[in-house]
Amino acid sequence: MKRRIILGILAVIIFLFIFINVRMNQSDPNVLLPQLVEIEQYVAFRNSRNPAISKADVAWHLDHVLKTINRITEVLENSDPKVYEGSFNFTKMASLTAGFIPRGKVQSPPSVRPPAIIVTDDILKQLTESRKNIEKLKTLEATTNFNHPMFGMLNKAQTIRFLEVHTNHHLKIISDILRQ
Repeated sequence: MKRRIILGILAVIIFLFIFINVRMNQSDPNVLLPQLVEIEQYVAFRNSRNPAISKADVAWHLDHVLKTINRITEVLENSDPKVYEGSFNFTKMASLTAGFIPRGKVQSPPSVRPPAIIVTDDILKQLTESRKNIEKLKTLEATTNFNHPMFGMLNKAQTIRFLEVHTNHHLKIISDILRQ
């Protein structure tokens, strides 16, 4: 009986390890393409706001997400793949595996904060740049890297997963703003 319980626990641990490894190593940047389509559809609602959901309007979230995709792609392109060192980070593992970022807990770095006045044409230009960057991501080495302030050093696959989770986080906020 004890042996069955131990084998069962071991099987669950192995399954979880495999599941976590697969989720954290999403390496196909095409997962971001449907999100860009959704972003493009939300441009028409750029001025919508709901202070109960977010202090920022829809345009702020759109601009922020696109800046994040584009700046992080630049960082990956300019990184040295030889310096990548994988490390365990529970917050990274939990967030990227579950696909969840809690709301209102982290402030975005200045490099990806939208300007005070967000111009629709700028959003559309960033959208075009994001599509090009998704193509660039496909050509980068697996150990290109990005140092996230909370998650630590992420390789290319982990960065793509982060971009997917982060973009989805903001798309959910936009959806809630529009659900008035």
